[in-house]
Amino acid sequence: MALLFCLCGPALAQTPDVSQSPPGASACLGCHGATETELPSLKNLSALEIETAMDAFRTGAREATLMNRIAKGFTADEMLAIAQWLATQGRSK
Repeated sequence: MALLFCLCGPALAQTPDVSQSPPGASACLGCHGATETELPSLKNLSALEIETAMDAFRTGAREATLMNRIAKGFTADEMLAIAQWLATQGRSK
């Protein structure tokens, strides 16, 4: 599965609580939550920003080498749940 590829990324600066994450969400942080990477961080992005980006990858409106294939594996409802969860990760509580 393509999502497992993201799990092989560098170590996270802060380990997320994956016990409450929707399926597939914690894999995103394998690449986008990693330290010292050229990939954009998802930290401090809103759920709407994340969901919009994922949808753009899924529809092909935004080009990518891997994200377009990963995003196609999620329904709109799954992307919303993932975006909402990711938006809460790494924020001050």
